[in-house]
Amino acid sequence: MTNDDPWDTIRSLAARFSALDTGRGISAEEQWSLQVLKLAEEVGEAAQAVIGVRAVNPRKGRSHDWEQVQEEVVDVVVTGMVALARMRPDDAPEFFASVLARKSARFLPDPPADGPVPAPR
Repeated sequence: MTNDDPWDTIRSLAARFSALDTGRGISAEEQWSLQVLKLAEEVGEAAQAVIGVRAVNPRKGRSHDWEQVQEEVVDVVVTGMVALARMRPDDAPEFFASVLARKSARFLPDPPADGPVPAPR
C-alpha cells in the first residue's frame, strides 16, 4: 500500500479480519472480544521483549534488543487501532482523536491564546 494515511491501512486490515471472522460464523461482538484478547497477547509479547532486553530471565539471558521492543510496541498500537476500527468502522479515526484530545487535556496545558507555548522548565 502506498497511501500515507495509516487509518486507510487500518481500515483495510479491520475489514479483512472482520470478513474472515464473519465467514467463520463469528458474531460481531465475539470478533471484538477476540480482537481485544489479541491486543492483550501483543502487550504480553512487548513485555517479553523488555524482559529479554533486560536479561532478567536467567534461562534465556539477553534475547532481545530495543528495536525488537519497539517493533512489539508497534504491533500493540496497530492491533489496538484495528480493534477500534473493527468496533467503530464508520468513525474510528474521529473517535480516536476525540478520546485522545479529552484524555491528553489532563496532562497537557492549554496553549496560550495569544502567543507561543512556553518551554518546559
